[in-house]
Amino acid sequence: MKGKLNSDMGEIYIDNAVIAKCAGNTAIECFGIVGMATVSVTDGIVKLVKRENLTKGINVTVDEENNLTIDFHVIVAYGVSISAVADNLISSVKYQVEETTGLTVKKINIYVEGVRVID
Repeated sequence: MKGKLNSDMGEIYIDNAVIAKCAGNTAIECFGIVGMATVSVTDGIVKLVKRENLTKGINVTVDEENNLTIDFHVIVAYGVSISAVADNLISSVKYQVEETTGLTVKKINIYVEGVRVID
């Protein structure tokens, strides 16, 4: 299901990939986030996703009331507070997605898939 906005001129549909791209671009700017991650189903290996493929580490769903749920699979920097990084990620993404799309973000789930030392 796509996000839907009603306007005076008609309806606007926003694809989930567009919402995921917006959320991903905001997420990688957050302090403590190294990048998005994907988990291989066959062998369970976590891979860091390149900047061009950010949407692979993000899942966006739209419910019947047109509210968004965004799932992030992230790799965080070693030595940072995961709860502080998660709080920052949630508030930044919620604000940016709601301002950009006009849709309401109901829930953001963060799955920390790994920790990486950054130089």
